[in-house]
Amino acid sequence: MTNTALITGASGGIGAEFARYHASRGGDLVITARRGDALDALKADLEAAHGVTVTTIACDLGAADGAEKVYQATKGTRIDILINNAGFGGHGAFVDRPLLEDLGMIDLNVKALVSLCHKIGNDMVAQGGGKILNVSSSASYMPGPLQATYFATKAYVSNFSAALAEELGDKGVTVTSLEPGYVETDFAKAANLEGTALVKSGADAASVAKYGYDAMLAGKITAIPDWKLAIQLRWVMPLLPMKAKLKFVRKMQEKS
Repeated sequence: MTNTALITGASGGIGAEFARYHASRGGDLVITARRGDALDALKADLEAAHGVTVTTIACDLGAADGAEKVYQATKGTRIDILINNAGFGGHGAFVDRPLLEDLGMIDLNVKALVSLCHKIGNDMVAQGGGKILNVSSSASYMPGPLQATYFATKAYVSNFSAALAEELGDKGVTVTSLEPGYVETDFAKAANLEGTALVKSGADAASVAKYGYDAMLAGKITAIPDWKLAIQLRWVMPLLPMKAKLKFVRKMQEKS
């Protein structure tokens, strides 16, 4: 049996760490992101360090035909693991933000992920098994004032992933949703979140990637890397009145 992983958003951050961890276990890779130069550099490093085969696909996955381009580029390669990591956020009141940016966020965070789950998921069912890891967020557990669209996309990802886990479980395909808190990557800068309490401290990208990958191998439905955060999200947050929850999240995301 092969052990090839397709990883989106692999040019940096958690995506690159997923690739490094998978390669360290001897697995081949198909990695995709917009930055072809970063992908090529990662390919060279992984092939030299681990003797694996890495295929790069430079592509804007959020474009209308992005998921189809990536899928067609993998034809002829058995994909055993799909890691949907690509995504982005954006700070600010929804009505003040450019609408096209939020629609683009939905295209990448949701539509591209759904498309690849459908296309690769069907192939996994046909081949008798596979594993899917969708990168969600602790944001999936609450509404997100000042990041309304981003939080909503992650709620979609977590709920969608859990439903797929139930539907595909008896077909040999597991689906896991990784739901970390803030992770030290370029996300905060790209999302204009610098200066907020939300990003004062975060987890290491490599440790989060390993936790999520191992949870995927174990067939877990959800994976929250921090046990204290897991308690807060699963047991405390649901008990808060909605107004209190909204004020708490907004305060975390206001600029100091």
